[in-house]
Amino acid sequence: MRAGPPGEPEYGAAAPTTAAHYVEAVPLLAAGDSLAADDRESAVRVRGLVRSYGNVHAVRGLDFDIWRGEVFALLGPNGAGKTTTVEILEGYRTRNAGEVLVLGLDPGRQRAALKPQIGIVLQSTSVDRYLTVAESIAMYASYYPHPRSVDEVIDLVGLSEKRDARVTKLSGGQQRRLEVAIALAGDPDLLFLDEPTTGFDPSARHEAWDVIKNLAELGKTVLLTTHYMDEAQALADRVAVIANGQIVAEGPPSTLADRDKAAIRIRFSVPRGAVPPPELSAVIADGVAEFAPQDVAAALHKLSGWAIERQVPLDGLAIIRPSLEDVYLSLTSSDEAGTQAGGAA
Repeated sequence: MRAGPPGEPEYGAAAPTTAAHYVEAVPLLAAGDSLAADDRESAVRVRGLVRSYGNVHAVRGLDFDIWRGEVFALLGPNGAGKTTTVEILEGYRTRNAGEVLVLGLDPGRQRAALKPQIGIVLQSTSVDRYLTVAESIAMYASYYPHPRSVDEVIDLVGLSEKRDARVTKLSGGQQRRLEVAIALAGDPDLLFLDEPTTGFDPSARHEAWDVIKNLAELGKTVLLTTHYMDEAQALADRVAVIANGQIVAEGPPSTLADRDKAAIRIRFSVPRGAVPPPELSAVIADGVAEFAPQDVAAALHKLSGWAIERQVPLDGLAIIRPSLEDVYLSLTSSDEAGTQAGGAA
């Protein structure tokens, strides 16, 4: 289990359930509240979420929705407020203010009703190493009122050939598949995946991505946290970047923070003695020329004409738009500096 701040339950431990506790910590939703009325298409709906630990403001008024059936990635540096936010959604941590609905339930007051409907895959979990794959899934499935078929779950995560293998015999990637299978055992509508491929080699990462894509094809809603921008790009329908306890950008990975509208740069290697057309205003450093044209098509036409006329090979020619990682670093640079100096956790 992961320990929380003083006065908070350990991650995975039962949250306090006294009525007095929730009346003090969580603004209750009245019957017929407008939040519930607008929740017909959302799996998660958050408005004005606040969580502080003494003078440390971990979450500062978050607003976002996660639509049913989508993969939603929550990105941000360590200490930005991701973990606090996710644990509030899972019902393992209370909030100071704001309104939260997960699958139509308030996780602060209705955690018992919510638990059978969600699956959670932590960064590391403890599975009995001497059970087989099938035995492990069957054991966890028995805790739920309407579990999914064990064989169906095994097929879904690609462990059919390892059905009767003991956990000790599984590779790291296969163990991660088993952890996802356990989270699926109760046939949840919403899955929380916490950095699911940390420490994986490239092959194992792509295998895990295939499993997550299968979940989306089943219509499951997935909340993913990751530090890998290529993972968010490959898997997420939408991403939200959180920095210093606030969401600073939200949208599809391809258009986040208008990256699809950002200036395009053209880069190519320049052989010794070659001089690119002056109207391109190319800057040359270490034998590489780069420029940012207003009209990309016209610039490429000019460049290719020059190259053909002078027989310049244009080695390393690249048309570059800011990547998701570029945008992420730009959005979170001040937050990472603040965290290193002792900012919010």
